[in-house]
Order: sequence, then C-alpha cells, then structure tokens
Amino acid sequence: MVSVARRIGFYAAFIIPGLVVTGFYLGGLWNYLALIFAFVILPVLDQLIGTDPANIPDDEMNHVEEEFYYRFVIYLWTYLQLAMIIWGAYVVTTGRMSTVWEWIGFVVSFSLLTGGIGITVAHELGHKKSAVERLYARLLLMTVCYMHFTIEHNRGHHVSVATPEDPATARRDQNFFSFWTRSVFVGYVHAWKLEKERLRKKGLSPLSAKNEMFWCAIFPLLLCASLTLLFSRNGEYWQIPLFFFSQSVLAFTLLELVNYVEHYGILRRETSPGKYEKVNPLHSWNSSHLLSNFFLFQLQRHSDHHVYAHKRYQVLDHHEESPQLPFGYSTMIILALVPPLWYGVMNRRLEAWLSKDVKA
Repeated sequence: MVSVARRIGFYAAFIIPGLVVTGFYLGGLWNYLALIFAFVILPVLDQLIGTDPANIPDDEMNHVEEEFYYRFVIYLWTYLQLAMIIWGAYVVTTGRMSTVWEWIGFVVSFSLLTGGIGITVAHELGHKKSAVERLYARLLLMTVCYMHFTIEHNRGHHVSVATPEDPATARRDQNFFSFWTRSVFVGYVHAWKLEKERLRKKGLSPLSAKNEMFWCAIFPLLLCASLTLLFSRNGEYWQIPLFFFSQSVLAFTLLELVNYVEHYGILRRETSPGKYEKVNPLHSWNSSHLLSNFFLFQLQRHSDHHVYAHKRYQVLDHHEESPQLPFGYSTMIILALVPPLWYGVMNRRLEAWLSKDVKA
C-alpha cells in the first residue's frame, strides 16, 4: 500500500507557483524567492532527506498505475499553469516591477514553474495514449514555445537515445552550452524531418495543414498575441512578448539542462554499423532522491522511463544497477552550468560506470 505521505508528496510541485506569486506581491528582490528555494533550499533538503530506492510491489503495480488520483495531480497542474501564464501576462503590465532586477527575478522564477515543472508534466502526459493527456501536453508546451518537443522526444530521442545520432544525448567532455546549441537547433530540424517522413508515409505533402510542425510554430504566437491584445495598456505592447518569450527560452533551457544531466556521456554498444543494443536501465543516469522526485514527478527515475516509456510516473522503478547521480537535479543543474565542476564530479563517475559496463 502506498503511504499517505508519498501520495501527498507529489503536491510539492505546487509550492513553486505559490512562491512565484508571493514573491511578486512582496515585490523587489522577493521576486527571487522561488529561485532561491529551487537552487539553495531544495538541494540542501534533498541531501538531508536522502534517497528512497523503494519500488511499488509487483502485485500492487496495476492498481497504483490506474489510480485516477495521480492523474488528477498532473491534470490540476495543467490548469494551474494555463491560469498562471494568463496571470503572468497580466501582472507584467501593472507597473509593479520598476527595475530590471525585479523583471529578471520574476521571469527566471516564472520559468521554474513553466520549464522546471511544466515541461516535466508535459513530458509525462505526452507519452500517454489518451487524446486528452496528449492535448494537455501540447497546451503546456505551447506556453513555452516548445510544442515540437513531443515529436522529437517521442519519435526521435526515445529511438536514438545514447547514440551519436541523438542530439539530446550529451557527449563526454561536451559542456552544457555546446550541448544546448546542438540539442535545441538540431533537435528542431530533426522534428521537421520526422514529421515530413510521417506525412510522406500517408501520401501527404510537407506543406499540408496536417503538418504538426506548422501548428507548433503558430499556436505559441497566437497565444502571445492574444495575451498582448487582452492585457497591454497605454500602447505598451512590448511587455507581454518580452515576458512570454523570455520565460519560454529559460523554460526550455531548463529542459535541456535536464537532458544534459540525464544522458551525459552514456552510449549504447553498436552491434553492427548504425545498429545499437536495445535500451536498458544502464543507458540513463538515475536519481532516487526522495524530495526532488516529488517535485519532478519521479522524472529522476529516468532509467526506468527509457525502458518503459508509457509507464506512469507513480510506478517508475529505481534500478540499483543503473548509473547513479550523486545529487538530485537541482544540484546537478548548478554543476552543469559550471563545466569544470561538472567534469570534476561526473567524469570520475562516468569512468567508473564505463569500466563496470565493459567488465559486464
């Protein structure tokens, strides 16, 4: 039986929007409240609380996976994020933020909501077969200008993960800034290629209205334009686009930081030219830090996700044999932004894992 604490724990994610709103209305440097919580307080608490390698027992797996309670949590997040993007567009026009530092604090903190958690929820929903859940995934990604993610991630990344062909798998000794450029731009181009291939198999032109990539570009622009027309005051039409596109870039940068952390340096064995061994729990970095997994809906149990992509977040397993991260994602993101620190921590772990994998 899943404990009450574990069931309630997944509501931890809702602390972030609460801090964003509180920081805004307190004003000034309080706009950095969510940022300080995510990258100072949470990493400390994460290490103090530690890891939880426990898995759902096999005989309870189906019941827990089908419980609506867990879907309700992420459905609720979807509606909250849509409401927050409307609120964010409105409040940036109110004149309460009078300095550049307030703007920066607000936008960066807001991106923790839309990127750190919002894209995580979209990732979870985008893997499901339900039309409603896939719709919710697209709506969340629309708010961060990254709707093509479901195409590239599901049909690209999950096929070619841990191979040189995957733009979202960081190479050993590749710093995050180099990785960001490759993952963002090459990934986008690859999403176009995947969509053209899908249409070709159906006998349709890439210029067809059924090309999802067109809509991936159009819908975020329509959303931003609508919010601008609805809330802009006194002819100051720059505020909402500045807010919307800035938080979008920061949000998908957080996604790419997570991609960098999840797959750094790991490659599958090539069994024949262009063919690779089947994905298994050894091909992603794993982290079972209890607290940060509550905030990220167990995204950190990434090894199991890549083996069973349709598995719901609440039943993802910890794999002891997987390469293990030393910290939760908040701490790993800080390290990734400082390449010498990252290499100092991760290259030794990568070497240890590679030697173990070769012996196996």
